[in-house]
Amino acid sequence: KKRFRGGKKNIKYLQKKINLLFKLAGSAVIAFGLWFRFGGAIKELSSEDKSPEYFYVGLYVLVGAGALMMAVGFFGCCGAMRESQCVLGSFFTCLLVIFAAEVTTGVFAFIGKGVAIRHVQTMYEEAYNDYLKDRGKGNGTLITFHSTFQCCGKESSEQVQPTCPKELLGHKNCIDEIETIISVKLQLIGIVGIGIAGLTIFGMIFSMVLCCAIRNSRDVI
Repeated sequence: KKRFRGGKKNIKYLQKKINLLFKLAGSAVIAFGLWFRFGGAIKELSSEDKSPEYFYVGLYVLVGAGALMMAVGFFGCCGAMRESQCVLGSFFTCLLVIFAAEVTTGVFAFIGKGVAIRHVQTMYEEAYNDYLKDRGKGNGTLITFHSTFQCCGKESSEQVQPTCPKELLGHKNCIDEIETIISVKLQLIGIVGIGIAGLTIFGMIFSMVLCCAIRNSRDVI
C-alpha cells in the first residue's frame, strides 16, 4: 500500500511537470504563430486584397492549439492535485484534440507545401502582368511582393525595375525566391506541429497512468 502511494506520488509529480511544460509550450506556440503571421517576412502580404490565406491556415491551427494547450495545462494541474479522474479524462480528451490538430498542421505543412507555393506564385504572376498592362498606374501588390521577398521580376528585372527595392543588389528571380522562402517557413511550421504532437503523446500516457493509479489506490483503500 505504501509502495503504491509512493508510486502514485511520483506519477503526480511528473504529471505536474508535464502540465507546466504544456503551459510554456502553449505560450511559445502562440508567440511563434503570431510572429509568423504578423511579424514575419510575409506580413505585408496580408494587407493586400489577395492575401495568401491558404498559407495562413496552418498558422491559425497552430495558434488555436497553443491556446488550448495553455488551458489544458491548467486542467491537468487541477486533475492531478484533486486526484479527479473526471478532470484527467477531460485532460486526455483535450490532448487528443491537440494531437489531431498538430498532426494535421504538420501534414498540411509538408504535403500541402507545393500548393501553397503555387498559390503565392500565381498571386505574383497576376500582379506582374497587371503592372505590365498599365505601368503608369503602378501596382502596390507587386511592390509589396518585391519588398517582402527581396527580389525583382522573373527572368529579368528590366520591365519592373521601378517597383524593385532600392537596397536590392543584383537580380533575384521572384518565382524562385517565393518557392525558397515559403518552403522553409512551411517546413518550420511542420516541425513545430509534429514536435508538439509528440509532446501530447507523453501527456496522454501520463494522464492515463495517473488515472489508473488513482483508481487502483481507491480500490486498495
